[in-house]
Amino acid sequence: MFQVRIHGRGGQGVVTAAELLSVAAFADGSEAQAFPSFGSERMGAPVVAFCRIDDRKIRLREPIAEPDAVVVQDPTLLGHVDVFGGLANAGYALINSTKSVEDLGLLELDARVVTVPATDIAREHIGRPIPNVALLGALAGLTGCVSLAALEEAIGQRFRGAAAEGNKKAAQAAFLSVTREVQHAGDAA
Repeated sequence: MFQVRIHGRGGQGVVTAAELLSVAAFADGSEAQAFPSFGSERMGAPVVAFCRIDDRKIRLREPIAEPDAVVVQDPTLLGHVDVFGGLANAGYALINSTKSVEDLGLLELDARVVTVPATDIAREHIGRPIPNVALLGALAGLTGCVSLAALEEAIGQRFRGAAAEGNKKAAQAAFLSVTREVQHAGDAA
């Protein structure tokens, strides 16, 4: 089972991201579940959502305490919320930031940490600073938990017209950015 925990703030599409990821997993032929957890329902409040992906029926229903991947949609949460709590050894951490992993002070994590400027990518392709779909494209490129084609299918089911096309382009751009970064890091090693 592959478990993803997505952290962000209200209004950034955290819940939508988990739902899209589960729909993409279904499109790839996997089983999936997605659900949110939040206290105060207001714009800007910390929000967390979860997604599980497996090739068998998923019977667990509790929040994900030990994720294989963590997605951080808002880097201001890094100093205020334990976003990396329980992250599996050698798991994945994907952070929406224009800063490097070193600049964020995250080199000590025992995880594969990657940053991607998802908000900038979203502004460019959808005209709004909502990083969720770009981060899903990056997650697909980093982990292979879902295919880019399945993610595009999920986007097409959720959005219509220009919103669908812009979000698909944002996912593609982030996917390519991360796969190039991962390939470059592998070549350097």
